[in-house]
Amino acid sequence: MNLPVEVVRVFTDPDGRFGNPLGIVDGRLVGESDRQRVAAELGYSETVYVDDAATGTLRIYTATGEMAFAGHPTVGAAAWLHTHGHPVDTLHVPAGSIQVTRSGEFFAVRADTTWGSPWDWRQLATPDDVLAADPSSYSAGHTFLWSWQDEPAGIIRARAFAPAMGVVEDEATGSAVTQLTARLTRDLLVIQGTGSHLRTTWHPPGHATVGGRVLPADPRTHTI
Repeated sequence: MNLPVEVVRVFTDPDGRFGNPLGIVDGRLVGESDRQRVAAELGYSETVYVDDAATGTLRIYTATGEMAFAGHPTVGAAAWLHTHGHPVDTLHVPAGSIQVTRSGEFFAVRADTTWGSPWDWRQLATPDDVLAADPSSYSAGHTFLWSWQDEPAGIIRARAFAPAMGVVEDEATGSAVTQLTARLTRDLLVIQGTGSHLRTTWHPPGHATVGGRVLPADPRTHTI
């Protein structure tokens, strides 16, 4: 069977560059027992299976397992659903219901900041130190490197390594930046990876939104 796979780039910069690719699949076409395998074969950091577009019901898989919540898949799926005639204001994932907001070209989701993978947080002295990091030095777990690029303005330069999920380096990690927002208790602009832009808003005591721009990429087919 040739499986249709839609692709979007999530958290692009203002010029439409960068962004974390997301595979989007009609959940009716892939049985639950095959979803992780197919996600691993597709090779994205995460793949979303849309089980019910009208209600925004999703499942999220990495190469190594299912995730109850993740930021870049939910933001990407919200934008994709909107452009395909399903402008939902709530997504439903295993972690719970997630509020979706849209402002012009920006899509955002509001999440509990305890959701997502645990991270080893490492603040470095300068953005250059973040950019100089060698991904091969991080062979286990989840490590988030960050430095202030402009502390008064709330701008951070960051990179994330997640070999525990089969991801050498993640281009843009929405759930991690919601957690960082809670740690710093302030709104942020996080420039991650090669240059993706993630914007967060702090909602005390325990929630944050993460959002950004989402652009379509070339669709593909995958033999299963």
